[in-house]
Amino acid sequence: MESVQATKQRFGIIGNDPGLNRAIEKAIQVSPTDISVLITGESGVGKESIPKIIHSLSHRKHGKFIAVNCGAIPEGTIDSELFGHEKGAFTGATSTRSGYFEEADGGTIFLDEVGELPLTTQVRLLRVLENGEFIKVGSSKVQKTNVRIVAATNVQMFEAIKKNKFREDLYYRLSTVEISLPPLRERKGDIHLLFRKFASDFASKYKMPTIRLTDESIFLLEKYHWNGNIRQLRNVAEQISVLEENRNIVANTLRGYLPNMGGNLPAIIDDKEKESDFKNEREILYKVLFDMKSDLSDLKKLTLELMKSGNASDVQKDNEHLINKIYGDSPHETLLTEPDFPKPAQLSTPPESSKEEYLQIEATPYSEPPSDASQKDDKYHFAEEIEEEETLSLHDKELELIKKSLERHKNKRKAAAEELGISERTLYRKIKQFDL
Repeated sequence: MESVQATKQRFGIIGNDPGLNRAIEKAIQVSPTDISVLITGESGVGKESIPKIIHSLSHRKHGKFIAVNCGAIPEGTIDSELFGHEKGAFTGATSTRSGYFEEADGGTIFLDEVGELPLTTQVRLLRVLENGEFIKVGSSKVQKTNVRIVAATNVQMFEAIKKNKFREDLYYRLSTVEISLPPLRERKGDIHLLFRKFASDFASKYKMPTIRLTDESIFLLEKYHWNGNIRQLRNVAEQISVLEENRNIVANTLRGYLPNMGGNLPAIIDDKEKESDFKNEREILYKVLFDMKSDLSDLKKLTLELMKSGNASDVQKDNEHLINKIYGDSPHETLLTEPDFPKPAQLSTPPESSKEEYLQIEATPYSEPPSDASQKDDKYHFAEEIEEEETLSLHDKELELIKKSLERHKNKRKAAAEELGISERTLYRKIKQFDL
């Protein structure tokens, strides 16, 4: 059996990371068999090298090796590309055509981005994996093929299965052996080796001196996140090789070629966490707004009752449940005890200090009902005040809630975040946003 080191030299694979070595070792071990293999990993990690190793070390090495990018073929023609079609099967089918599975008979077919296959094509592929049979588009004749299938994907397969985008039975057929390639950010010791290899290749290609990195640049290179993995690293090496006249690359120069590279490294926030934080904040704000709307409606009802009757004690007795709802358990005897009816203009603005002081009404002696004209003016004036009360500021309410929670917990962010129902990171972001 060929060694891992010999295989890396043969196929030009650079790196000594244990995860990479384990992936190559599994490829070597599975090569002599005919079982299907699924290669997983992020985009740009070099998944296309593993199928070549498997095919070259197998007994099918003299057969055809066909690589198919499933994500690049339109959904309407992918069945024809994979399984072939008969003449006249669809518009434009002017002749019979053999598909990839027929052409690769006796060899290996590599299905890259297999997670992008349509569900109808997945059913056809499952039949090939189970008994080696397929039917051309527009034909009723069953054909046999003897191919080994190696597939690769950067999709989280279990998530795709949950969303009914990928068949679970097909997944288990494809992943008899699963080989996972680590992302570049987990292979820190290999990053500089790969960069030097790319820099040397581009220097030879463009006939110019090889670029070199300072120690600070190497440190920066290894700390960067590399979302695009090896493909992104190769592009950065090519850009610097072509654009920089000074062949000694310092950290500031390198930083200009790394997206999102500021004073600090970019923080990676899980999409699920961001979605959860946003959902929690939204639910809290909706609840606050609905409660305020309900309280305002109750206040309007009480005020209208006072305007009609002018007897505060009767209003208090008839609407005891509303008063308890607005003020909770706090004493409210002082709120509506005066028999005199207050004018709307004298209603004080609700302070934030306590429930007991909330909506204090300064009463004035009740006088004779005003004339029709003045009564209309008062009603209009009252309606304008109610309209102003309903003009709610989401920003102000959110700021008020955060301030109160921080004061209650003596500026302990963790406790305040738990009370508000949001993450501590979200609370910290809000504190900076509101400059608290």
